Amino acid sequence: MQRRDAGEVQTLRPGLRGLIAPNAGPMTHWGTNTFLIGEREVAVVDPGPEDTAHLNAILAALDGATVTHILVTHAHLDHSPLAARLSQQTGAPVLGFGPATAGRRPVMESLVAEGLAGGGEGVDTEFAPDRMISEGDKIETREWTLDVLHTPGHFAGHLAFRLDDVLLSGDHVMDWSSSLVSPPDGDVSDFMETCRRLKTSDANVFYPSHGGPIEDPAGRLEWLMAHRQSRETAILEALAGQQHTVASVTRQVYTDIPERMLPAAERNVFAHLIDLVERNRVAARPRLALDAKFQLR
Repeated sequence: MQRRDAGEVQTLRPGLRGLIAPNAGPMTHWGTNTFLIGEREVAVVDPGPEDTAHLNAILAALDGATVTHILVTHAHLDHSPLAARLSQQTGAPVLGFGPATAGRRPVMESLVAEGLAGGGEGVDTEFAPDRMISEGDKIETREWTLDVLHTPGHFAGHLAFRLDDVLLSGDHVMDWSSSLVSPPDGDVSDFMETCRRLKTSDANVFYPSHGGPIEDPAGRLEWLMAHRQSRETAILEALAGQQHTVASVTRQVYTDIPERMLPAAERNVFAHLIDLVERNRVAARPRLALDAKFQLR
């Protein structure tokens, strides 16, 4: 996918097209990439935000083809809300991992029970797929076959889809930015494990849901893991010698971002601190929470 006007259809390779939703921004780059798989029997991947112009652009791109499946990588507001209206228009079922809270690890559920709310990109709390899919499932028509991968980290119920030698990687691997990891939906432990698993994939190119294609997937995954490791090192250095809050650690670690981006950065830092507490590298006082004080063990 290369940057084009919103709604303009691009042929990426035989049997795979894309168009961009009109929701450009600091968290979405040039907008959400919606993918169309197949020619006469079509799967729509990540319909995008609730936007009538984008719905009409998708319907026009179909040019008489039948939509057989509507696939959602994850239930963020820039990916899933349009799925319901597209389903109403086409009669196709919506497939996803589950409702927005599905797949969270127990530590995240405990934080929610303590009052932690979601942050960052905005969760589509109304998302409810007609059919739940996960790792190892296959989606098939007479034209194409997709392999389903469960790829948590950016989002607990995040999915990726393999088409021949292409992986539609959602928000887990992007070419223009590292992925936001915002608890309770984002999870650094899961993120790193997913990166390690994806490194074993023999897909030649990743197409993310924001930005352009990744033609060196292994190299990009190495960069993402090294980036996360460098953040962890910086957080541990910031904690040396005294207790700190999430906010104070964030200001020490993120010294080169605009003020408006600090809330998202704080979520990333908290995600790392949760992982460090679980690994017994850091202690949280009086308990693990967003407002706790953290210190090295």
